[in-house]
Amino acid sequence: MIFTLLSTSLAILGVSAAQTTPVFAPPAACPVCTSGNYTGQNNGSLPIQPRVSGKAYSRFIQIWLENTDFDTAQASSTFSKLASEGILLTNYNGVTHPSEPNYVASIAGDFFGMSDDNFYALPPNVSTQIDLLEAHNVSWASYQENMPYIGFSGDYAQKNYLDSSSKVPYTYYKRKHNPFIICDSIASVPARMNRIRNFNDFAVDVNASALPSWIFITPNLVNDAHDTNVTFVSAWLEYFLVPLLENPKFNDNETLILLTFDENEDYKSQNTVYTLLLGGAVSPYKGTVDSTFYTHYSSLSSVQNNWGLGSLGRQDTNSTVASVFQFQANMTNHTNVVSDATPLMNLTGIFPGVCASQRWIPVTAPNMSVIGAGGGPVFTSNVTSNVSVDNTMPINLTAMRVVNPATINPNYTMPSSGTEVNAISTSASASPSSSVAASSKSSAGYANARLPPAMTTGLVCLFFTVLLL
Repeated sequence: MIFTLLSTSLAILGVSAAQTTPVFAPPAACPVCTSGNYTGQNNGSLPIQPRVSGKAYSRFIQIWLENTDFDTAQASSTFSKLASEGILLTNYNGVTHPSEPNYVASIAGDFFGMSDDNFYALPPNVSTQIDLLEAHNVSWASYQENMPYIGFSGDYAQKNYLDSSSKVPYTYYKRKHNPFIICDSIASVPARMNRIRNFNDFAVDVNASALPSWIFITPNLVNDAHDTNVTFVSAWLEYFLVPLLENPKFNDNETLILLTFDENEDYKSQNTVYTLLLGGAVSPYKGTVDSTFYTHYSSLSSVQNNWGLGSLGRQDTNSTVASVFQFQANMTNHTNVVSDATPLMNLTGIFPGVCASQRWIPVTAPNMSVIGAGGGPVFTSNVTSNVSVDNTMPINLTAMRVVNPATINPNYTMPSSGTEVNAISTSASASPSSSVAASSKSSAGYANARLPPAMTTGLVCLFFTVLLL
C-alpha cells in the first residue's frame, strides 16, 4: 500500500519508481580507464616521486563511503569478501554528524564547530595533515570522482550517465565531500590545488606508476552510497576496488588501504561504521578482527606514527580518540591508551568553533605541549593562531546579523584545464576566476577581507577586536 501511494505520488511529479533506485553501471571500462562520464579531462600524470619508507607501509590510501550502518554493510557479501582479505575494525567511528564535519576532521584534526553540510571555507591558519606530509617530503593527492576540473569550488551537476534518456542534470559531485577544497591552507596554494584531482587523473596516475604515497579517494554520490544503498556501493567496489587490489601499481606489499564510511545512518546509536584495513601491508593478518576503539582521527595519528611526522596539536593527539591501528602499533612499539569509558561519537548540536555562527570563536591555537603518535613537533606556521581556547568567549554572529567569514566563498578557483565533457551546470558559487588568489594571507587579513564593509556599530567594533586577536 505504501509503495503504491509512493509510486502514485512520484507519477504525479513525473518521476518513475525506477528512477528512485538507480542500477549500478560502470562509469568507465575499467578502474584505470579514462571516461567521459567523469566529466573532467585528465591533467597529465603527476611527477613520479620516490616513496618515503614508513615503519609499517610506504603508501596509505583511504576510500570514503557514505551514511551506512555497520550491520547493513556487514550483511553485504562483497564487504564480507573484502573482510577476508584484511582486518575488520569493529569499533571504528565517525566523529560527529552529518557528513562534512567528518571529512574535515579527517585531515584537520577537528571540525571547528561545523554542525551541518553548508558551505564553509576554513581560514589559512587551520593546518592540515598535508602540512605534516609535505614537511617530510611524503607525496600526496586526492582523487574526487566527477569533479569537473582542478580548483572547482562548488557542487556539480552533469548529464546523468546512469540514465541516458534523462534530460535532468544529476549532481554527482558535492564539495562537502572534498575536505581539501574546504581548507584555505590547501585551496589557496596552486601547487596544492593541482593535487586535488579527478578520476581521469587517477587512471592516468595509476597507469604511469605515479600514484603518490598518501591518497584520499572520494567516489561520486551514487558510488559512495549517499544517493543509493549498500547493494549499489557493493557493485561499485566489485568494479573498482576488487580489481585494483590485484594491480601492483595500486597495491603492493607496502600499501595500506583504509576503506571506511563517513558516518552511520542511525544518529541515535554510537557512530560506529564498517571499516576495513586492506592491502599488502596487512597480508599477514588476513581475515582477522580488531575491536580497538578508533575514530577518523586514528587515520591522522596512524599516518603520523608510520612516517614519524609531527602533529596538528588537535584531536589527532587525543589518545582517547586517536589510537594507532593496532597491527601497526605492535610494529612501532606504540602504546594505545584504553579509556575506561567509550566516548560518544554520535553527539550533534552546536559547538563553539569558527564554523559555528551562533557560537563563533576564532581558530584557537593548537596545543603546543603535546607529543603525537609520530613523535614530531606540533606544526606551526607564520599564520598559526595564538588565540587561547581558555580566553575565548563564543559570539553569536547570527544574533548580531553578521555574516560568518567562514561561510563566504574565497573563490580560490583556477581556469578549467580542458573542455568539460557532458557539462550541464555548475553552482553559482563556483564560477572560475582567471587566476588563483594570493597563496597566503594572515589570519587577520583573511577575516577583514571577508566581512561586510558597512559595520559601524559599537557591538560590531567589539567583534572586530576579538576577531583580530
